Amino acid sequence: MKEIVYNGEHLLPGIIGKSFVFLAFVAALLASASYFFATNNRQDPDKAASWSRLANIAFLTHVVGVVGIVVTLFSMIFYHMFEYHYVWQHSSSALPIRYMLSCFWEGQEGSFLLWTIWHAVIGLFLMRMKNEFRAPVMSILSVVQVFLGSMLLGVYILGYKVGSNPFILLREHSEMMNLPFVSQPNYLEHLDGRGLNPLLQNYWMTIHPPTLFLGFALTVVPFAFAISGLWIRNYGGWIKPALPWTLLGVLVLGTGILMGGAWAYEALSFGGFWAWDPVENASLVPWMTLVASLHLMLIYKSKQRSLFTTVVMVCVTFFLILYSTFLTRSGILGDASVHAFTDLGMSGQLLVYMFFFTLLAVALIISRYKHLKDPGKEEHLWSREFWMFIGSLVLLIAAFQIIFTTSTPVINKVFGTDKAPPTDPIAHYNSWQIAFAVLIALMIGFTQFLNYKHTDLKKWLHKLLPSLAVGLIGGILLSWALGFNHPQYIALMVTATFAVVANADYWLRILRGKLDHAGASIAHLGFGLILIGALISNAKQNIISQNSSAYNLDMIAKDLPNKENIMLVKNDTLKMGDYRITYTGKEKEGVHIYYNIQYLKPGADGHMSEAFTLRPLIQMNRMMGNVAEPATKHFLFKDIYTHVQYADLSEFTQPDKGENNKVTIDTLTYGDTLFAQRAMIVLDTVSRDLDRQALHLADNEIGAVIRFHAIDVDKQSHPLNPVFLISGDHFRYVEDEVASLGIKLTVKEIIPQKDAFVVELKEKEDKGAEFIIMKAIVFPFINILWLGSVLMIIGTFMAIRKRLGS
Repeated sequence: MKEIVYNGEHLLPGIIGKSFVFLAFVAALLASASYFFATNNRQDPDKAASWSRLANIAFLTHVVGVVGIVVTLFSMIFYHMFEYHYVWQHSSSALPIRYMLSCFWEGQEGSFLLWTIWHAVIGLFLMRMKNEFRAPVMSILSVVQVFLGSMLLGVYILGYKVGSNPFILLREHSEMMNLPFVSQPNYLEHLDGRGLNPLLQNYWMTIHPPTLFLGFALTVVPFAFAISGLWIRNYGGWIKPALPWTLLGVLVLGTGILMGGAWAYEALSFGGFWAWDPVENASLVPWMTLVASLHLMLIYKSKQRSLFTTVVMVCVTFFLILYSTFLTRSGILGDASVHAFTDLGMSGQLLVYMFFFTLLAVALIISRYKHLKDPGKEEHLWSREFWMFIGSLVLLIAAFQIIFTTSTPVINKVFGTDKAPPTDPIAHYNSWQIAFAVLIALMIGFTQFLNYKHTDLKKWLHKLLPSLAVGLIGGILLSWALGFNHPQYIALMVTATFAVVANADYWLRILRGKLDHAGASIAHLGFGLILIGALISNAKQNIISQNSSAYNLDMIAKDLPNKENIMLVKNDTLKMGDYRITYTGKEKEGVHIYYNIQYLKPGADGHMSEAFTLRPLIQMNRMMGNVAEPATKHFLFKDIYTHVQYADLSEFTQPDKGENNKVTIDTLTYGDTLFAQRAMIVLDTVSRDLDRQALHLADNEIGAVIRFHAIDVDKQSHPLNPVFLISGDHFRYVEDEVASLGIKLTVKEIIPQKDAFVVELKEKEDKGAEFIIMKAIVFPFINILWLGSVLMIIGTFMAIRKRLGS
């Protein structure tokens, strides 16, 4: 068979990309082995130094390979090389340049590569260490890179596919290779990419994923230090160098999670910033255990206690990162999450990755257990370390509840059960997590007033009493003012208010406003504000859109309850909450259709004036489906969220069917009636009196005028006189119309035996007035949540700065 020569393919970038993938993988393998031997030969300085030099060269080569993969893949996306499956699947020629970065990490291969990049950058910093942990930590990091690099190999070993290579040609991909169009030499001439998922075409998605993946990547550092401490038998020495990295992980991963919440609030249509989606949970849970690890490390640094729990918690955090990776990339979540990736056949590989490091950690912890036990008696009840320990355990239990429920599909798969996930996940998770949040808020309020080792109870109460009184009274007054009557809400409001007041008090009164040591207080203050903002904005959110029309919205589309949605006919003005609103029309800008919603408010003179206009949109995407994005008006004390639930898009999605687009064919006899949308059409008589000149009849043409009359809704009569002509064996039809009714009538056949006529009626579809269905929600005091987020980030950064300085 003659080999096909494909026109316009760029084969060299693919060859270069694959070469860099194998270079990065082999170099990481060499680096991990070399650092391993450098560690095990640490008693022989010459051997250790020799192995370290080789390891450094190998790791730097690995970094070059990773950078080469990145540059090659991004160049292929930028230059629209759709002959490559990854580029075709995740980009298109119409995609704006600002979203090309999002194409890079939209797919599984790209996201693994993003993770690998951050590990490579972290490794460059860890290589500069001058202590005994350098070689073992770099060995662990290099092994992690081997596993991540294997995810990009795309080779078959003993019939098992290892990884998925982003540099596979479209025509060589298993899903595409048998399609007829890829066998054409010129298939690229008319080929465009599928495009980026519409949900990712948002500026948050150019900064949220890399931030989140940097947070994921940073969790490997405390894990590598902990494993190294067990490996080289320096059981507690790793805590101090690992602390700044752990703080940085808490900062970056927490920031990434908050960015995800901001993206969901701004771009998604569920109305809110957190939906307890399985993938959201998969990023939150490791952050919770990382925070617990941080506090346990601080306990050990101060009092050399809780080392076993610290090591376990650090290892659990890294395990949860790997488990989250399995959840989101194995396809096991199915339709349970809108964020999850589809399965690329790497489930087994992900399990090997997860179990390798889990078994490594378990084996080392068991073998070194006797060296991890705490010496002496237990902590005193009224010591700071005791309550920090209890707080860390509460975080672990809260994280377990989340991950257990999130793992329902995994439990079903493993045990053959058929347990359904919660029908209302928000209510389910909130019912558990509010109780844990109450305990955490209470502890971050009073724990900092305690001393390490032992605290005089009277002195502690004397310091704490002002904060406790203000927090308790303030929380109760706020609960009363907001109308809370649910015990959980009141408890959370009181304890969160106490946490905010206590941390502000500790900073301003105990620390005398000094910033050097205020990082923890400011971070805790911010966390308390997040709890307050989340509680108020969710518990007191007010859906102000209620259907006031005579139409039942459930008849238009499912899941449109009349109590939560309003039907807006174009240019009509309706009352909604404190406003009058008008839908003034739509505008198409590129792939976006913007709907202009004018909010009006009465002035002092009683006349309506425009308060503001919101423009929610629908993003058109023929490949992946249309996506609606809300628009939000931000005020100091509230947000008004507006989202189009339903709109008729037929003028943009359906080809022009012409002036008349509804056709009815019927057979009528004299006196019969044909019903149109806006008229009744009655067959009257037949006449052979033809105006031959007006009809441009040929000499041999004969025919008849079939007379009808159309009666409209106002009982006005309109004549309709179509003509049926015969010339030998040929027929010709002359239609007649009533333009004001939008109808055209043609007689297509005469049946003399029955005195019947086959009639074709064309009429314009009566779509009625243009309308949309909209949902509007008021989120009160949500800026408290965003303020808390900023303060928590600033406080954590201050704590990192302090640790690095010391």
